[in-house]
This record gives sequence, C-alpha cells and structure tokens, in this order.
Amino acid sequence: MSAAHYIQHHLTNLQYDLVHHTLGSGGGFWTLNLDTLMISWFLGVVFLFSFRWAAVKVVEGVPGRWQNCVEVLVEFANTQVKETFHCEDRLVASLGLTIFVWVFLMNFMDLLPVDLLPNAMKALGVPYLRAVPTADPNLTFGLSLSVFVLLLVYGFNFKGFKGFFKELLCEPFSMWAFPINLTLKLVEECAKPLSLALRLFGNLYAGELIFILIALLPWQAQWLLGGPWAIFHILIIVLQAFIFMMLTIVYLSMAKSGH
Repeated sequence: MSAAHYIQHHLTNLQYDLVHHTLGSGGGFWTLNLDTLMISWFLGVVFLFSFRWAAVKVVEGVPGRWQNCVEVLVEFANTQVKETFHCEDRLVASLGLTIFVWVFLMNFMDLLPVDLLPNAMKALGVPYLRAVPTADPNLTFGLSLSVFVLLLVYGFNFKGFKGFFKELLCEPFSMWAFPINLTLKLVEECAKPLSLALRLFGNLYAGELIFILIALLPWQAQWLLGGPWAIFHILIIVLQAFIFMMLTIVYLSMAKSGH
C-alpha cells in the first residue's frame, strides 16, 4: 500500500455503528471505537487483578519483586496525595494510583511495534486496530469528564450548596458582578477537563504518528531512528501519566478548599 494509505490505515479505529449495526470504520456519532474499549478494559483488568494478587499474597518477611513494585507505586501515589490534598482521603489516594498505573499501561502500548497487533488482528479477519487507547480523544475526554464530575461532587461535599454557589457567583468580585464571576468560573472549570484530555491525547497521538512515519523507512533506518525515539518516549509515557494523576489531585484539592 502507499504511504498515505498506510498512515490512514494505522490511524483508523475499529468502529461499531449502533444505529446500523455494522462493523468497520467511518461511523457517525452513535459509534463505538471497539479497539479503544477492548484494549483499555483489558489493561484495566490486568491492573486490578495483578494488584489484587499482590495484596492477597503479601508477606511480611522478604517481599518478592512484584510486591516490592506494588508497594513502591502505592507509597508513591499516597505521598503525592498527602503533599497536595492535605487531607486523609482513601478515595483520592486510590484514584491517583489507578489513574497513574492505568494511563501508564495504555501509554505503554505505543512502544509495541507498529504492525504487531494490527497484523495479528488482520489475520483473524479484523480490518482495523489502533493499539494505543490514549491516542483516541474519546478515551482521554472520558477520563477527564469523569474527573470533572468528581470535582463537582467534592465541591458540594466540602462546601455545601450555599458555599458552592457563593464561590460560583460572588468570587473573585462582589455579588453585584455575578455575571462576570460566573463567566470566569465557567471558563476556569471547563478548562480543566479540556486541558487534561487534550494534553494526554496530543502527546500520545504525536508519538504514535512518529512511530508510524519511522515504520515507512527502510528497516536499517528504522532501528537508527526508532531506538532513540522509543527510549525518549518512555519518559513521555511516564510523564503524561504522572501529570494526569497530579492535576487530578490538585483539582480535587482546589475543589475542597476555598477560593
């Protein structure tokens, strides 16, 4: 296939049209990106069961490698919450750990060879497959909107109905300037899920596209360029997972505190 067709093929999701009940690509609004859903769910299940297994098999003496790894990750997430949230809250600590590990696993799919999973699924009769869920804006916006709902819940929980709407209408200026206050607050709140979703999507989409472009080169050049980029991309996938986790904790801390 041509270079343009190759790039387009690798950037096409396997979709299911809920209206016409057809499988393929190029559906309308009522479509599901099946590859994004299946891979993200699979990685989520792997994360849950592997961490649960480590918790069940925990030992007090000399821990194994996997227990050590899990304990480091749990302590890492717990420390970030204690330093940022300034309040004992098991939900926020669990949420931070889940976001970091799950987003990291989805980002890590970008380090697999570009043609590995698509060719394997093509042999089974599946025409399209995108292996990186976080390169799909539907998933990143799904994550960010879930965080946004939590921000509203925490705002009501800590400030109450009166305090929440007082901050919405009366700050940073007085009550008489409530149209300006409301406009500024809406822009501020809407920017949070937008920034979370677009930052993660943009970085992983760019990384995926660069790997696809490198795959178009002769195999000798692929190792020369793909190796350094893969090593550098390890930093990106870890950093993006960390940023998503930290911004979530910071936003929840802001929702808990006053203006």
